[in-house]
Amino acid sequence: MDTSNHTADTVSEPAPVLSVAPVVLPAPGRAVDLHVRVSAPVTGGDLPIVLLSHGQGPSNHLSSLNGYAPLADHWAAHGFAVVQPTHLSSGTLRLDPDTPGAPLHWRSRAEDMTRILDRLDLIEAAVPQLLGRLDRSRVAVAGHSMGGHTASLLLGARLTDPHDGTEADLADPRITAGVLFAAPGRGGDALTRSTAERHPFLLTTDFSRMTTPALVVAGDQDLSPHLTVRGAAWHTDPYVLSPGPKSLLTLFGAEHGLGGISGYDAAETTDEHSGRVAVVQRLTWAYLRSRLRPGDPAWGAACALLAAGPDPLGRVESK
Repeated sequence: MDTSNHTADTVSEPAPVLSVAPVVLPAPGRAVDLHVRVSAPVTGGDLPIVLLSHGQGPSNHLSSLNGYAPLADHWAAHGFAVVQPTHLSSGTLRLDPDTPGAPLHWRSRAEDMTRILDRLDLIEAAVPQLLGRLDRSRVAVAGHSMGGHTASLLLGARLTDPHDGTEADLADPRITAGVLFAAPGRGGDALTRSTAERHPFLLTTDFSRMTTPALVVAGDQDLSPHLTVRGAAWHTDPYVLSPGPKSLLTLFGAEHGLGGISGYDAAETTDEHSGRVAVVQRLTWAYLRSRLRPGDPAWGAACALLAAGPDPLGRVESK
């Protein structure tokens, strides 16, 4: 009990955060240069890095480096350096719909994350307050919805490129942990006909080689009828169909917004719930901390705290 209380107290005391955007990374061959936001605590060193991939959705700016503040702010305030790219699929870019890879740019999204890791020197030069403070040996990726698909590819999931029939292997060995929020599940007959026709790359998703440790976060009311015929269980596929070590956080009553992680007071959040967002913040922070710093007790303590409540908002299972 003392450990759980200590964890709760630690999470409740955020440090001041600096956030700089846009940091522009030259990207020859990309439709536009890569713009990122970097958020980190004002002080402290040996900061693990979290790459955060946005989803899509109807809002103008949440699908860009300006979204997901409830996650980015929390992680940065508790000891991580968070890097958020604006992927080519972002509506903020207003790219020609005939741009190669449109509309979701699944391959480019993963390549954006690899490019960020290749250009950390450039990021430090652009944000001198970070110079010498990043721990490049501790890197995680996280993503919501389509961002979860991006993260899964970087963690080792595969698919067959519908344009040329080749197998896409975009895993990056520098990434040693991940968090998938409301990520797409398997393809084939799990997809609606319209999804299979519009986004054929989703048809061949294969989690069997997604070996990197990851936490899958899914809402038990995230039915996503426009994407899948399987209902909420579809979003647990990255856990069920991948090899361990993996953990699954199932949020009770949660829909696709998982309580509101994509932005503060976002109108597109259909299940706004500040307590649920707090659970997501606390559990994901603890998972990343313990995965990137083996032996740290934060994850075990956070799981115990979740289960100890009289009316828990979710449950955790692991394999």
